[in-house]
Amino acid sequence: MPPRAGAVLLGLLLGASLASPLAAADATVAARDAGWVSAFRRSREALVWSDLAIRHDWRLQRNARDGCCRILDPADHTVRAGTEAECRQAFTELEREGTIPLHDGPTVVLLHGLGEGRDSMRPLAEHLRAALDATVICFGYASVSAELDDHSRGLAAVVAGLPASGPVSFVGHSLGNLVVRRWMALAGEAELSRIHRVVMLGPPNQGSQLARMAAGIWGISQHVEGSARELVYDWARVAPGLAVPPCDFGIVAGGKGDDAGYSMLLEGDDDAIVCVEETRLEGARDFLLVPVHHAAMMKSPAVQRATETFLQTGRFPARSSAPEQSR
Repeated sequence: MPPRAGAVLLGLLLGASLASPLAAADATVAARDAGWVSAFRRSREALVWSDLAIRHDWRLQRNARDGCCRILDPADHTVRAGTEAECRQAFTELEREGTIPLHDGPTVVLLHGLGEGRDSMRPLAEHLRAALDATVICFGYASVSAELDDHSRGLAAVVAGLPASGPVSFVGHSLGNLVVRRWMALAGEAELSRIHRVVMLGPPNQGSQLARMAAGIWGISQHVEGSARELVYDWARVAPGLAVPPCDFGIVAGGKGDDAGYSMLLEGDDDAIVCVEETRLEGARDFLLVPVHHAAMMKSPAVQRATETFLQTGRFPARSSAPEQSR
């Protein structure tokens, strides 16, 4: 069993102990186990649900597998489920009555990577909310259950629902950057004119050496779908359909600053998942190398500061070369 699946299963088994007398008698254990269950549910649902509208932490979502829709409150509780038309009407009514708060002014949209969910962006979102005079939202999309075009259409719907008067910036992690670039390729001039800045964290802008290696594993094609399949097998088709951002954009790459990187499998410097050279994209206004693993970027103080500074000034700050501990 893959380690990730094993960890999720362990979380589910721990959650089952909530029903035991011991857990019932121990509030600390119960709270811990409840956290495991909640985290497992969110990680599982993140693979199949995509956002169609976001107001702060309220969201309207569609299931990528069956097309059903739902409304989630800020605690991720379902307050309405049904068809898209029914849920959009209910969402509008909740806005009209003031239950869902409206927002205006600048918006920063964060996008997670492949196989992840909105929770992976939470540390960075919390930092940016404290540092910026902007509304920060996390766009969730069913990365392994649908393709880039599907994700870009979901992003288009979310952006279309944002205040028309305010600029929009994006911060993507890994695959999230390809979703933004695909949306930009399909967007019209009016939508593109609203974009202020983009920060790319560990973006596979030139494809993925790791994905190409995976393509050579016998039998893997039967188990890869959605955006993962596009990275592994269809990059030559996907790449021409990705736009270069028509605004200031900066790239943050993880790596050691040597020819070895964090992975023994990859050639050159890397963050254990994406090679430094794969992150580059012509036209970037700034580039920053940070000694951090791919999955730890959102928790990295250096990455958080760099993201904040670029969104404010269009440049990354000068930084120390001291490595950070991966998390």
